[in-house]
Amino acid sequence: FGQTSGGIAPAIAGSALLVGIATAMALPVGILTALYVSEFARRSVAQNIRLWLDVLNGFPSIVIGIFVFALMVKTKIPLLDVGHHQSALAGGFALAVIMLPLVARSTMEVLALVPNHLREASYALGVSKWQTVLRVILPTAFGGILTGTTLAVARASGETAPLLFACFIASTSVDWDPTHSVASIPVTIFTYSEAPDPQSHAQAWAAAFVLIAFVL
Repeated sequence: FGQTSGGIAPAIAGSALLVGIATAMALPVGILTALYVSEFARRSVAQNIRLWLDVLNGFPSIVIGIFVFALMVKTKIPLLDVGHHQSALAGGFALAVIMLPLVARSTMEVLALVPNHLREASYALGVSKWQTVLRVILPTAFGGILTGTTLAVARASGETAPLLFACFIASTSVDWDPTHSVASIPVTIFTYSEAPDPQSHAQAWAAAFVLIAFVL
C-alpha cells in the first residue's frame, strides 16, 4: 500500500485492454461463423470450415505471433496508426486469432443441442429463417455461447508467445491507447522470471497468482 512504482497496474490494465480487443474481434466473427455453418451452409462447406477451424486451433501460438508480426508490425496498415511498431491492436488481433476457433467450435456444439422442434415450431408460424435464428435459436443457446466465450478468454489471457512479437515493449504507466504497445501480465511474468534479481522472481510469482486468480 502506498507504493508509487514497481507494481503491475500497467500490466493488469494492458491485459484487460488486450483481452477486450481480442474479444471484440473474435466474438462476433466466431458466432456468425458458427451460425452460418450450423444453419445455412451446405454440408460440404460446413465440413471444410470445421476442418480449418480445427487446424487453426492446433496452430502453435508462436506461429500466430510471427504471422501477426509480419502482417501488423512490420507492415503499415492504411487508415490505422498501426505498423512499423508494436501495439495493443496487433496483440489483440493475435489473441483474437487464438480465440476465434474456440468461440466458433463451442458455439457450433451448443447450436447442435438446440432441439429441432423449436425450429419447426417457428417455421410453422411463418417466421423466416433469420428471425428464427435471432429470436429462437440464439436466446436458447446463449448460456452455452457465454461459457465458450469465457473459456476462450481464459485461454487468451494466459498467452505469452504472440505478445512477444506483437506487444512486448512494456510501458511503465497505465496506457489505454490501443495504438501503443502496452504491458501485460504474461509478458511481465516472463520478463521477471528471466531477470537475475531474486526480488524479480518473487514479483513473477505474485503476477502469476494474479493471472491465475483472473482465469479462475
